[in-house]
Amino acid sequence: MEASDRPVLRSRAWPIALALLGFLLLILVSVGASPRAAAIAVTVTVVSCAAAVVAWALLYTRRRRQRYEEELTAWAAERAIQAERLRIARDLHDLASHGLGLVTVRAAAARTLTGPAGDAERIAALTDIEYAGRQATTELRRMLAVLRSPDDDTSLHPAETLTDLPRIISLARTSGVRAELVVGDVGEVSGGVQLTVCAIVREALANTARHAGPTRADVAVRREADTILITVTDDGPGADWVPHPGGGAGLAGLRERVGALDGTLDAGARSSGYQVVARLPDRR
Repeated sequence: MEASDRPVLRSRAWPIALALLGFLLLILVSVGASPRAAAIAVTVTVVSCAAAVVAWALLYTRRRRQRYEEELTAWAAERAIQAERLRIARDLHDLASHGLGLVTVRAAAARTLTGPAGDAERIAALTDIEYAGRQATTELRRMLAVLRSPDDDTSLHPAETLTDLPRIISLARTSGVRAELVVGDVGEVSGGVQLTVCAIVREALANTARHAGPTRADVAVRREADTILITVTDDGPGADWVPHPGGGAGLAGLRERVGALDGTLDAGARSSGYQVVARLPDRR
């Protein structure tokens, strides 16, 4: 639902009432002061009609405003539902693409190995694939259970914080990315910013795994005055690596999420590799 569909309060009651009052005033002026009895009768009639017109305008305007407020409430509720659907779709995309991306990349890397170490590496890859698949399946089931039964007492994970970054780095390493994390002295960081930092690092490393394969990636999180700076840089793919591009919605979702916090996100190729840089305002 677009903002242009927002209900608008329109009422012609007062223009009509003012026109009627003007007409009654003309009648009152045309009667004059004689004869006295007729003048009094006309005056009483005109005043009574004017009072009735004003009362009608007030009651009509009140009913119209009540209807407008009901329509506005319904419109706002529908917009909230659509926004929640988009958020859920992005979360489902993140869960599915991250898990399936790890599975695809790990399988592709193991398939190309030869020599004595190939069999052992393929066994390790199958173990990693099973682990990543189970995790993605568990998260998807948990989210779908919440969607089916929003009032149930379903066990949920707490929101991610900066303390979850080492776990995200560890999961990226299972796909072959040699990820390293450096977190500076960021001080106190708001919960929404911490959650977004985790989403940025996860998506950037998933893209590295898909596009560059088993390469090195450096993740840095630090504070610059009232801004949290997140940088994810990789060394690019090796000569034999075949990229596995995703649907392209990951970075778009990140930009929307970062923009909601009045931040910026820049992503693009550099001399060797790829870099994602995000800046999130966060006043102490």
